[in-house]
Amino acid sequence: MRKTFFFILITSVSLMACSSANSQEKMMLDEHGEIHQALENDDINDMIENLLSNELLVPLGQVPVPEDNPMSAAMIELGKILFFDPRLSGNNEVSCQTCHDPELGYGDGKVTFTKIDGTQGLRNSPTVLNSGFYTTLFWDGRAETLEEQALGPIQDPGEMNQPLDELVDKLRVIEGYDELFLAAFDDEITLENIGKALASFQRTLVVNETRYDLFLKGDRKALSAKEIRGLDLFAGKAFCITCHHSENLTDNEYYNLGLNSEDKGRFAITGDERDIGRIRTPGLYGITYTAPYMHNGSIDTLEEVIEFYNRGGDNHPNKSMFMRMFMSELHLTAEEKGDLLAFLKVLGGDPPIITKPILPGEK
Repeated sequence: MRKTFFFILITSVSLMACSSANSQEKMMLDEHGEIHQALENDDINDMIENLLSNELLVPLGQVPVPEDNPMSAAMIELGKILFFDPRLSGNNEVSCQTCHDPELGYGDGKVTFTKIDGTQGLRNSPTVLNSGFYTTLFWDGRAETLEEQALGPIQDPGEMNQPLDELVDKLRVIEGYDELFLAAFDDEITLENIGKALASFQRTLVVNETRYDLFLKGDRKALSAKEIRGLDLFAGKAFCITCHHSENLTDNEYYNLGLNSEDKGRFAITGDERDIGRIRTPGLYGITYTAPYMHNGSIDTLEEVIEFYNRGGDNHPNKSMFMRMFMSELHLTAEEKGDLLAFLKVLGGDPPIITKPILPGEK
């Protein structure tokens, strides 16, 4: 129908009597452009209708808060102080902020994290942005709550190397911490309260109300035509929506994307050989701030991420079936890659910037 309409209009234009060859040529160019614009607008409108009716695309809501850890201003402030305090580490030099820097998208900008002894760790430091939306934490999902996750790196010998059985006594002798815990919990310093405070603070580190969210809430002009085409690819030909959907754009499942890595992934938790190399799907909010990408930090840019998926990933022997069957080659054109990149950049949003607070005992 549209091709026929296009042909009839172009034919009509070419037959118009004009006062000169130049004016005739100008008229043809003008009409040609208007027709293309009309057709493009029709296509974009169709895309918008399809995208807004896609039940897998939903705007980000409020971060879930567990009933046994209701948030308060005093608790969040205590969590922020603990997050920045290097005295939570065995050598008093490494804090949570070391690997989750607000200036670096709450990651560290490195391929893999640096261990407390100065050697390189196995995995990329994941951003803690929107971590309150995950159903499991860490790349391999070994923690089920933010409260559990918060204590993990503190006691890990390769990360902060602080034995938990010594941490409470360590904080008790620092002037000011007793009062902060009393204000936050009406209780003393305990490991449980340390985990709760850190988790509460992390739940405030959210990227939301991006132009993507505004679009899904009904603002049809929130995204440009290029970004809408990118979202259409995201939800269709590029298969991104297979794993990146629903709130926070993650299915919270585990996949082996084919990366050539020795990392055992989820297998280290389950012991199931089918989980070798499987890693939890990361959310995409704040993505423009969190390079390098993938759990091993092996991809530097979003352009390279798109190329990775366009070729169907790499050739790990346990590559997930959907990567083998549906994404062996996407055949995205250069224009499509540009459109997809434009949409992904929308998801960067505006991460909150938190400055280091005055720590207890500091002058």
